[in-house]
Amino acid sequence: MTVIVILVALFALLLVGVPVAYALGMLGLSMLYLGGFSPLMAPQAILSTMDGFILLAVPLFLLMSNILLKGGVGRDLFAAVQAWVGHWPGGLAVATIISCGIFAAISGSSVATAATIGTVAAPEMISRGYNRRFVYGLLAAGGTLGILIPPSIPLIIYGFVTEESVIALFMAGIGPGLALIALFILYSILSARFLQSYTPVEPVSWPERWRATLRAAPSVVLAAVILGGIYSGAFTPTEAAAIGFSVALFITGVILRSLTWAKLWGAMVDSMSTTVSILLIIAGAKIFGKAITLYRIPQDISAFLSDWVATPLGLIVVVSVVLLLMGLVFEALSMVLIMTPVLLPAALAMHFDPIWFGIYMVILVECALITPPVGLNLYVIQSVTKSSLGEVSRGTLPFLVLMLLTVALLYLWPDLALYIPFKL
Repeated sequence: MTVIVILVALFALLLVGVPVAYALGMLGLSMLYLGGFSPLMAPQAILSTMDGFILLAVPLFLLMSNILLKGGVGRDLFAAVQAWVGHWPGGLAVATIISCGIFAAISGSSVATAATIGTVAAPEMISRGYNRRFVYGLLAAGGTLGILIPPSIPLIIYGFVTEESVIALFMAGIGPGLALIALFILYSILSARFLQSYTPVEPVSWPERWRATLRAAPSVVLAAVILGGIYSGAFTPTEAAAIGFSVALFITGVILRSLTWAKLWGAMVDSMSTTVSILLIIAGAKIFGKAITLYRIPQDISAFLSDWVATPLGLIVVVSVVLLLMGLVFEALSMVLIMTPVLLPAALAMHFDPIWFGIYMVILVECALITPPVGLNLYVIQSVTKSSLGEVSRGTLPFLVLMLLTVALLYLWPDLALYIPFKL
C-alpha cells in the first residue's frame, strides 16, 4: 500500500508540472519527515553524493560533446562515412547509423548525437526520396546509441549508484552497441531495397574519399584516444573526459578552425545548463532513494518479486514492462537513478550479474528516449526537421522493436555484454 501511495504522489507531482528533480526531492523530504527520520539526512545525502570523483566526468563529457557539436564535427564525420558507404543500397541510412555510432563513441550523449547527425543527414536523405517517417525514426533511434556505446553518461551514473566499475560497464556496452548498429543497418538496407523508392547515390571517387576521410580523421583519433586510454587503464573515465575536452578544443579550434569564441561560449552555456539539470536530478533522486531505503521499499519489492516471479525470465519480462511504462513519463537519467536501487536487489537475488543488468537497463532506458510524451530524442528530431511529434514517434516503432530484440538477444546470450570485460 505504501508503494502505491508513493507512486501516486510522484505521478501527481509530475502531472501538475513539477520538474523531476524537485518532485523527487520534495517527496523524499516529506517521506523522511512523516516517517520520523531527521530531515538533516537530506543535505547529508546530497553532500555525500556531489563530492564523487566519477561525477566530474559528466560535465566534461557534456562540454566535449557540445564543442564538437558547435564545431561542425558531425558534418565532416557524416561526409566521410557517406563517401565510403553512400552508394550501398540504403547507403545514406547506413552512413547515418555508422556516423551516429562513431559520434556516440566520442560524445557519450544521446541528444548531442541526434542533433549533430540529424542536422546533416535529414535534409540529404529527404532530398534523395527516403520516406520521411523512416528518416525521422532512424535519426531519433540512431541518437540513442549515445547512451549505450561508451563513453556513456547513463552508464557512469549507474556505476556511481551501484559502485560498480565504470570501465567494466563501458566495455560491456561495446557488444550490445555493435549488435544494435548491425540490426539498424540490416533493417535500413532491407527497407531501402523493398519498402522505399529513393535516388541512389553515385560512388565517390577515391581522391574525394581520402579527402573526406582526412578531414574527419581527427574526430576518429579523438574516439580512439578516449576509448583506448580507458580500456588500457592509462586513465580513468573522469581523466578521459578531461583529455577528451582538451583534444576536442584543439581539433575544432586549431586543426579545423571551425570553433569561434561565440560558439565556444554557447557550448559552455549549454553544457552548464545540462550539467545543473543532471546534478539537480541526482540530488533529488538521492533524497528520494534515501527515503525509500529507510522505508525498506527496495527490499519489499525484491521480496515481492522473489515470491511471485519464480524464474529469471519472468523477472526480466516484469522488469522490462515496468521500465517501458516508466519510460513514458521519465527521461533516461531519472529512470536510472530511481529504478536501479529498486530493481537491482531483485536481479541480484536471481543471480544476474550487476554489470549485465546495467547494460540491460540502459538498452530499455534507450527506449524511453524515443517513446512519447517525454522522449527527448523525439523533440530533438522534431526541432531539427520541423516535423510533427506524431510523425517522428510513428517512425521510431520499427527501431523500438529492434531494441527489444537486442534485449532478448542479450538475455539469451549474456556474453554479448560480459565477454569483452571478463573473458577477452
